[in-house]
Formats: sequence, C-alpha cells, structure tokens
Amino acid sequence: MKAMATPVDGEGQPSLNGTIPDPQTKKLTDLPTELLEHILCFPVLKHVDICNVSCCCKRLHDVCHGRGKVWGHQYKLRWPRLQRFYRQNESCDWLREYKTRHRVGIQIRRTVESISKRFFTEVVSNHFAEIESLGMPEHFCEDELLFILNSDKRKSLTLKYYAKKILYFLRQQNILKSLKNFLEKPTEQQSALEGAVLVDQYCNPLADVTLDSISAQLDEITEKVKKMLRIKNPSHPSLRIAQGNCSVVEDFELQRQVICALNSVLYEQLQYKGNECDYYNPLNSYIHQVLLRRTGIPISLSVLYMTLAQRLGVQLEPVNFPNHFLLRWCQKPRGSEDIYDFVYIDAFGKGKQLTAKECEYLIGHQVTADYYSAISTTEVLLRMVGNLLNIGKRGEGNEKSYQLLRDSLDLYLTINPDNVQYLLLQARLYFHLGIWPEKVLDILQHIQALDPSQHGAVGYLVQHTLEHIQHKKHPVTPEVKRRSAPEHLEVQYSVGLIMKHKRSGYNCVIYGWDPKCTMSPEWISTMRVHQLSNGANQPFYNVLVQDGTCRYAAQENLEPHSAPLEIGHPEVGRYFSEFADTYYVANEELQTRYPEDMDETLCTVREAKLEN
Repeated sequence: MKAMATPVDGEGQPSLNGTIPDPQTKKLTDLPTELLEHILCFPVLKHVDICNVSCCCKRLHDVCHGRGKVWGHQYKLRWPRLQRFYRQNESCDWLREYKTRHRVGIQIRRTVESISKRFFTEVVSNHFAEIESLGMPEHFCEDELLFILNSDKRKSLTLKYYAKKILYFLRQQNILKSLKNFLEKPTEQQSALEGAVLVDQYCNPLADVTLDSISAQLDEITEKVKKMLRIKNPSHPSLRIAQGNCSVVEDFELQRQVICALNSVLYEQLQYKGNECDYYNPLNSYIHQVLLRRTGIPISLSVLYMTLAQRLGVQLEPVNFPNHFLLRWCQKPRGSEDIYDFVYIDAFGKGKQLTAKECEYLIGHQVTADYYSAISTTEVLLRMVGNLLNIGKRGEGNEKSYQLLRDSLDLYLTINPDNVQYLLLQARLYFHLGIWPEKVLDILQHIQALDPSQHGAVGYLVQHTLEHIQHKKHPVTPEVKRRSAPEHLEVQYSVGLIMKHKRSGYNCVIYGWDPKCTMSPEWISTMRVHQLSNGANQPFYNVLVQDGTCRYAAQENLEPHSAPLEIGHPEVGRYFSEFADTYYVANEELQTRYPEDMDETLCTVREAKLEN
C-alpha cells in the first residue's frame, strides 16, 4: 500500500490545513530586520547565542552587527552599571565595546588571582603597576572589580580581598588627580565644601560619596532655613537667591536674621551637635558622615555652617584658631582687619557668637592677633587632614589606623609636598610596614634635597631599605608545618576552625599556629603568659578576631565555638577562600603552609555535627 504524504509547513513542518506552502516564503531570514532584532534581543539569549546565530548566514550576520541594536542590548544586559557612561541613543560600535569590556574582565581577573601568591607574606603595597599598565578604560577595570566584589558573599574571599585592595588604589589615584586639579584653581574658585568632599572620598574610596549628593543634602537644609526666614521676614532677599547663585546680602540686620534662622534649623530642628563624647573618631572629619550622624568636630561643622550661610547670602570666613576652629563674621564695612570688628561663630558650640576675648576663654590662654585672621581653602584642608593624621598617629597600630595614617599623609603631602616632617614620617611608615621600598628611597632622596641636616635619619633608612630590597630578591622559603610531625602532636586545633576565647569571650578563626609560644620574653611577661597553667610551653594560635584585631592565643584559652558564625575581619580573605557554613576553607597559599590542616578541620566539623 502506498504511504500517504504528510502535509508540511515551511521547511518540513506539517501545516494546519494539510497544504504544502512554498518553503521559500517562510524562512526566518525573510523577516524584517526590526523583527529579527527584536527576536535576538530576547532576554534568554546570551552573547554565545548571538555569536552562533551570526555565523549561520550573511543575512543573520548583518542583522547582528548592522545597526548595533543586538550587541547594544547584550552589552546593557551584561554590564548594566556601565550605562551611565553613555548618552541615550548614542551611536556606538557596541560589538567593539563588548569585546573590549570582555577582554578587560579576563585580564583583571587574571591579575587579581596572581596577587595572592606574591603578597601573601607581606602587607599589600598600594602600587599595582600591572593594573595601570593594562592601558584599558578605567571604568571597565572598576566595573569588573565591582562584579567580583558583588558575587556570592561567602565564596571567592581571597579574590574579593585583593579586588577590594585594587579598587581602593584605583579610586584613590583618580581622587588625587581631582585634588591636584582643585589646588590649581584660582583661590576664589576653591570651595571648602568641594575640598572637604575630596578628603572624604580619598579616605573612603569605596563609599558612594559625591559632591552632587552632598550638595543636594545641603540644598534641603538651605530650603528649611528659607522656610523659617519666610515666617520671620517674607520679603527677605535670601529667599530670592537661586541655587548656585553667589549673591551677597549686604545689610547687617538681614544677615543676622539669616544666622538666627540657620542656628535654629541646624541645632534645634535638625539637632546637629559637636561630638564631645567621641571627639577623635575619624568619622567626625568626613562630611558625608557629619551629615548622616549630625555630629562632628569644629572644622567639619564650620565647613558645613559656612557653606550654608554662603548659599543664603552671608559671607563667613574660616579662622585657624588653635585647638578650636572658628568662623568670623564681619560687623563693619568689608576690608577691616581689626579683630574686634568681627563676631566669631563656634559651629561646634551650636553657633554661639563670641567676641575676640571670649575666644581666648574658649581655649584657656591668650593668643596673638594672627590667630584671628581668615585663612585660605588650602589651609582649611591642611588643618582637616592634619586632624586625621593625628588620629592615625594616636591609633593602636592596627591595619585600620595604619591605613588612616597612610591616607592622610598622602593627602597632606599632595597639598604641601615639601613638608620635611611628614615626608620623613611617610618614609618611616612605609619602612615599618615593609612596603614599597622603592618609594621609600624616592622620599628619602627628596628629603635630602630639601633639608641636608636630616642626613643622619635619611642615611639610616636608606641603608636598611636597600637591605630590604636585597632581601626581597632572595625570599626565604616559608616554613611548612605538618600536624603529623612529632613536635606538633600537642596541637589540637587547625586553621579554618571558628573558636571562642574562654576568658575574653571573643569569637575568632584560626589562621596559623606554633607548637610553643614564639613571642619575645617581654611580650610573654606583659601578657602574663606565665600565669597560664601550661605557660608558654603549649601551642599558640594566630587568630583573626571579630572586632578586627589579630591576636596570639594559648591553646588552653580556646575552645571550638558551639554555633560557628562568620568572622567579620577585614583580613579573612587574605587567608581563606570560602566560608562553608561552620568553618573557613584555607586558600591555596595557607594550605601550602599547613598542608594537613584542612583534613583535620573537616574531621572536627563532622564530629561536631554527629555530636549535635
């Protein structure tokens, strides 16, 4: 019996009515370009799919690459953060942009992955020459670093650790360029607010701090002051000053009304105040934190107060008064330099108005007339950065205080590059941290040229820096510690375990151990190790503590944590690649040092689960 032919539709597909239409009229490639582009922009299609489609035939290749819509869609789908760098409806070779961004991503990831092996044993320098030498668009580099940082919170911890370091460095480099451009402006074009924002950005490069966002917040406060002014004096000229306008209210009584309204809004309505309880907290110096927390120190509150007054038509001048930054408000025709022709405003003290004599009462001793003079924006920034520098010097010698000291020194020496005292401090800091020895030599050479009398201090540092460079050329092979070695049999715990300190109660994670205490006799005496039941003759563990410190704890003082949680320490990623619910997985470098520890950690975790 003869088989019946099956009706088909298009290219071999059965039709609904049983007829066989002309296959030439139903090909995908016959669809209009706009419709094909619409199909190829369907969300489920990825860049690999588009590449495959474009290889099918010339028609589809032309649709994919012709007007750029398809690759533009792929680009925006994969890297949405980059859209702010392009104008809407901008004509662009999206395939080229896609390839460039993809290539940058691969190179950045390779670079970040290579850093751990080189910097595991030392403090990471903030000189990432390989990133700068890539010669790729900076916004592509930053986008890939942010992509790494925003991936699964508990995984790729080492990759994230170094990605964060690089992003910190790249942003700081850009902020330094902006600061240098700012300092080159004519004095009258330098805004204390803009300078304060640059200082804030440099010390907090990973925070989202912009001049626009800060200005917008000040606009809101300005409107509140205008609202209060409108109640007191509906015809006040400050009400007619538009945003960004630099009009000045000349009449003294009208200025007084502005100051009164400003004080009422800032200190009574919004509850801004001087931070007397935690004066030396660096957050008091960062303008975005002052606005967020509504508290600060005299200089940060003065910058805020002065900027708001200026927006309302009242010109106040910064005064570099010792120990207590002030503003001055002229009560006479402009141009007077008689200190008694000014009222001095204490922004830290809720806008209190002082006479020249009362300013001396504020600090408890007399000062010369020079201290009542107005200062430039550059001098305001030096005072602000100097405060941060002193806070860094007062720190406890941990990573956080060293970072603040490094950042504030960078800023200070950008503003005042020939300050020998701070150049020497910067050289000593880098030398102490064992980083960037080539930079140390450059600094020392500069000091020697500025002040030959520093020859002794410079010579000492040069000699030891050269020794450090030689040492780096011939690195010592790190010690490998095997638990199975006879001298390590008393070591009970392993790297990656989350522990609790029996006496102090802190939570921590182990990242190293010694079979006996290796610290100096002075440390052993200071920490009263001899009072422990086993003294210094027991295993000691290097631990990262939840509070951000690194400690060296005796075995008898530690116990496994009954409910292990993540340890929020900034250095976790340096040693561990992943948090696996109840323990940390050592990264490749740490496992090389302690090759048998991860097996021990897994056994300990499994036993704990069985017990529970």
